[in-house]
Amino acid sequence: MVGSFDGRDTFAKAVGDLALGLPIVLHDAERAIYALSAECAQGKWVSKFTSRKGTVVVLTRRRATTLKARTYDGSIARIAVPEEASHDWVRSVVDPSFDLRHPLKGPLLSQRDGSSHLHRTALEMLKRGRMLPAVLSCACHEDNAQVRLAGNTVISNDDANAVLKEPAKAHSVIHARLPLKDATNSIIHVFRSSQGVEEHCAIEVGSPNRSRPVLARLHSSCFTGDIFGSLKCDCGTQLARSVSAMAAEAGGVLLYMNQEGRGIGLVNKVRAYALQDQGYDTVESNHRLGFEDDERDFRLAADMLRQLGFMKIRLMTNNPSKVDAIGSEGIEVVERVPIPGWKNPHNAAYIDTKIGKSGHL
Repeated sequence: MVGSFDGRDTFAKAVGDLALGLPIVLHDAERAIYALSAECAQGKWVSKFTSRKGTVVVLTRRRATTLKARTYDGSIARIAVPEEASHDWVRSVVDPSFDLRHPLKGPLLSQRDGSSHLHRTALEMLKRGRMLPAVLSCACHEDNAQVRLAGNTVISNDDANAVLKEPAKAHSVIHARLPLKDATNSIIHVFRSSQGVEEHCAIEVGSPNRSRPVLARLHSSCFTGDIFGSLKCDCGTQLARSVSAMAAEAGGVLLYMNQEGRGIGLVNKVRAYALQDQGYDTVESNHRLGFEDDERDFRLAADMLRQLGFMKIRLMTNNPSKVDAIGSEGIEVVERVPIPGWKNPHNAAYIDTKIGKSGHL
């Protein structure tokens, strides 16, 4: 049922259940597992799972490396859960905010037998829901009818992966005039993603000439920097300078993408802030949480540019990976335009990490 509405509906319901702390069932032709968000799960569900033989906590390679747990399944690790393990034990393994309070968690025993592809799918579903990528899982021996009767959402591995791998499409919803402080002649275009209810915006500043390469900026939402003027980053400064530069040229397009914290969501971004308070840099913090350096997908941004008729752009960015990502989607980046940030005592380490580890120029 690849790409079907039924598949998408079931996927959305399954991710919603995981966020509510409810278990779902993932299956293929040979086996089925219960999957539960280790972060969101309530104590009663944790107790039910840990009382079963063979229960595992599934972590990404990044989090497993932090815990010095062996990774036998490539990008993930399946950690055996001690019988009758407490809720606190599970949280201490999956949530890095517990690392200093419970530094000794081992020995952690990683499973190496059996297939792990269903667990890998469950982790990706949690990432899609902006949850910590950590799954509490055990085998499901009941048939589908029994499971559904119990109220669990059941989804096949094929259907889940069809949604996960399907390129997101931007659906234009509405546009209206939006006078800005430095650009009173502007229009806001609001888009929704085909993969959910997330909304993204394109601000058409002035009167950009579509027959020539237009000045453009792909800006990921930064709640703390753009709205509150946080000094921990330079996002708000770059946003303001982008609009000013477009206004000075009498035309440009700003894509404001709903990808907080490089795609990990606001809650996990603030978790990363808490880890930075302990001395870790931004990349190390993401890894301790179980995420990659950058979890963003820029294909949707390219689709928005395409729908608005901007096929050639001068991209305002210090991040070469943005140039490569947009260029690979058929948008011609004729020039990378550097955008100055603002270094201060609170964000100096953040900017140095972007340059030293993330390849920013």
